[in-house]
Amino acid sequence: MSVISNALKKLDRVALAQDKFNIFTSLNRDARRQLSENNDDDYPSKPLQNVLYALKDNITTTKLPTTCGSKILEGYVSPFNSTVAELLESSGAVSVGKTNLDEFGMGTAGLHSYFGPTFNPLYEGQKVVVGGSSSGSAAAVAAEVVDFALGTDTGGSIRLPAAWTSTLGFKPSYGRISRFGVVAYAQSLDTVGIISKDIKILKSVFQTLDHYDSKDPTSLSNEFRRKAKSLTRKNSKLKIGLPIELNQKDMPEVVKTAFYQAVDKLMKQGHEFYKVSIPSVINALPIYYTLAPIEAVSNLSRYDGIRYGFRAPTADFQDSIPFAVTRAAFGPEVQKRLVLGNYNLSSERYKNSYITAQNCRASMVKDFDKVFSFPNLLSHKIRNEGGLDLLLSPTAVNLPSSVAKYVKEENTNLVNSYVNDVFTIPMSLCGLPSISVPMRGCKSAGIQLTGQHGDDATVLSATQHLM
Repeated sequence: MSVISNALKKLDRVALAQDKFNIFTSLNRDARRQLSENNDDDYPSKPLQNVLYALKDNITTTKLPTTCGSKILEGYVSPFNSTVAELLESSGAVSVGKTNLDEFGMGTAGLHSYFGPTFNPLYEGQKVVVGGSSSGSAAAVAAEVVDFALGTDTGGSIRLPAAWTSTLGFKPSYGRISRFGVVAYAQSLDTVGIISKDIKILKSVFQTLDHYDSKDPTSLSNEFRRKAKSLTRKNSKLKIGLPIELNQKDMPEVVKTAFYQAVDKLMKQGHEFYKVSIPSVINALPIYYTLAPIEAVSNLSRYDGIRYGFRAPTADFQDSIPFAVTRAAFGPEVQKRLVLGNYNLSSERYKNSYITAQNCRASMVKDFDKVFSFPNLLSHKIRNEGGLDLLLSPTAVNLPSSVAKYVKEENTNLVNSYVNDVFTIPMSLCGLPSISVPMRGCKSAGIQLTGQHGDDATVLSATQHLM
């Protein structure tokens, strides 16, 4: 089937998929016309020509609204495009639309959006959670209405929904893909990532987006990229670590079985496995839920109802009431995290919470550096010849549940949903490249491959050994 025929078939499924799964917040009504124009014989061929994609609705575009799944930004259209949107347009890819998400990227199930929940396409008619916060992006790929989708990963928001939809979900090294035009939740963690079913397409998209961007102060320099590209392995066989802290005993038996079958498959290919301990990983959840809400407090303070977005229905802006009413337009999950962030910024908690969390995060980076063979190029360490090439773990502790069950458990214990990211958060805190690969023989479960910061190439190359 030609690329154009494949694209048209996908577009034919969009309306029905939207009705069933609530994938998109807005649609590109010109997609068919753009495909037709790109198919013109006089149109120069481009790397992703006629490949369909979707953007998570916290990535700015000038042609479609950028709402972040929030009432605060309902109908807001950005005056500028994000760098990733510009690069994809230049590559010939065609946008289908913007995808639903947990409000401002805060959530692990895809249920906390002003535009309603997104449902998992693998369980049609059953209203099963899809995972978040890149819920719509994962659902769009799983429903086969796009070839790939971009999302953002702050603590697992690409990898968790990818696992629960049996798709590939890649979080590159922090700084590899530009964040210019990405609405910030926690800027020291937010990373643009890619979801697809096709590793070749995923690699091609990453190659298109993997460039230094002067508009993003966190973008890795061209010098760093040259150094990372120059790192080579002496042996094609990989040394893979199994972190003790990331293999919990209380996982479902079907997940355990599928995971160790994958390990066995890699061992038969000649790759070596070692048990490894990364002690600081056990602190990942409290570190994350201290730092991310604190950064969110700063980033979301701009939504005051005066400059743009939702405005309180009153003309009296001489006191704090309109501001309070406007801020009340945030959903409950965002409000909860803002309260947590403000609490940890208070004079009583700042030193014991924020400073301690930052120190623990730095220690975790050092712990990961000790196990990898390649050096962390940001810290100028020398190569560890006895170190590991990759780490392997499950992506998630649990399989997806029904929306009703998930909501009941979340209401019973406020931190229940936070545990879903326990295997993914350490990689986000340390900026490591990590990909969730569907587990063979276990629907809605993923295997997570993780490499040293900057060594995205090994992670993507090794992915093919599991498929």
